[in-house]
Amino acid sequence: MSTEPVTLMVARRVRDGRYHDLLAWLNEGELLAADFPGYLGSGVLAPPPGDDEFQIVFRFANELTLDAWEHSASRRAWLQRGSDLFAQPHEQRARGIDTWFGHNDITPPPRWKQSVAIWLAFFPVSLLFNLIFGGVLSELSLVMRILISTLALTPLMTYLFIPLSTRVLAPWLRTPPRAGLQATKQAVTAR
Repeated sequence: MSTEPVTLMVARRVRDGRYHDLLAWLNEGELLAADFPGYLGSGVLAPPPGDDEFQIVFRFANELTLDAWEHSASRRAWLQRGSDLFAQPHEQRARGIDTWFGHNDITPPPRWKQSVAIWLAFFPVSLLFNLIFGGVLSELSLVMRILISTLALTPLMTYLFIPLSTRVLAPWLRTPPRAGLQATKQAVTAR
């Protein structure tokens, strides 16, 4: 069993007219999970305009702590209370970079696209952080500045900005290489 952090990504499509009820129920689930050992964080992503699928991410220290929460009586009761609020439930576990770019049933995008998506999330947030806190942090040693900035930015990147970037860029990240480019590569390698 894995000892690395594991993320459970849950998608729930809201039933007609139950938007606010589902949101309250999802937030209740976050509070419930926070009481369990190994809980590292969670977040609810509301659907974009024109969509009705909420996403919630639960992160635990390892498979054992996630399993304990998943099979708990309190989680079962929570799921039962919310069963009339959503349709088409979907759950997916992921580890490491898979939490942002791929699932077991989806081929992850090429690493260069992953790098672009991470950079597009990291650069503006890092710039804003340094604009806001740079003056205060400039009095500290380089090691302390880096320590504070990475402690502040890593959770923001992991749980908010990189998932947001990959969601916004999803069509581009999932676009396969052009057929003409593939044919050219095949012709070159056949020589």
